[in-house]
Amino acid sequence: MNDLSNLEATLNYRFLNRQHLITALTHPSMGGRHNQRMEFLGDAVLEMCVSEKIYEMHPEMQEGAMTRLRQKLVREGKLAEAARGMKLGEYLLMDRGCAAGGGRENPSVLCDAFEAVLAAVYLDGGMEPARNMVMRFIGDCTEKDEMDAKSALQEYLQGRKRPLPDYLVVGEEGLPHERVFTVSVRLEGNEIATGTGTSKKRAEQNAAMAALEKIKNLGDKA
Repeated sequence: MNDLSNLEATLNYRFLNRQHLITALTHPSMGGRHNQRMEFLGDAVLEMCVSEKIYEMHPEMQEGAMTRLRQKLVREGKLAEAARGMKLGEYLLMDRGCAAGGGRENPSVLCDAFEAVLAAVYLDGGMEPARNMVMRFIGDCTEKDEMDAKSALQEYLQGRKRPLPDYLVVGEEGLPHERVFTVSVRLEGNEIATGTGTSKKRAEQNAAMAALEKIKNLGDKA
């Protein structure tokens, strides 16, 4: 297993009890105490965080549309993409056979691991750091054909007569076909938030959503 301090830095969360994280990273192939129960809890925490954000951001949206949007945001492929952005596969504890069979890149395994790690954050620190993890790695809760996160941030700032943000790639890791980008969004020269993704566009969207969340929480102090 890689150094968990690096994963904590990626999560932007330092565990009080690392055993929560270790259990979340333990694949069922290892036997004993593994992450399936935490996956169950993480699934519920994820649904709550995403439901809450959709409810806040779309006051006009009806229940059926809200349900469909949530399904898009928590689908296996999206969670696996988020897990790859965190390099979660590198930290998983699994038996050699599972690893040799591509278990560390298996979308289902990565999806389960993401939910388990989210549960670990929730158990260790409560709902607020869990929300932060969801917003940082899942990204925006807007319909793609209505308004993306960058547009939402721009509109919010323009409505308050503030300058537009700048986006800067501050990190780029991985193999050529498995790049993970980190983007910083800055306002008047100051970094507001960062986001990661398997493309620059996705990283920018995730950074914009994190910035919008922070600015709304801080108001004019951001």
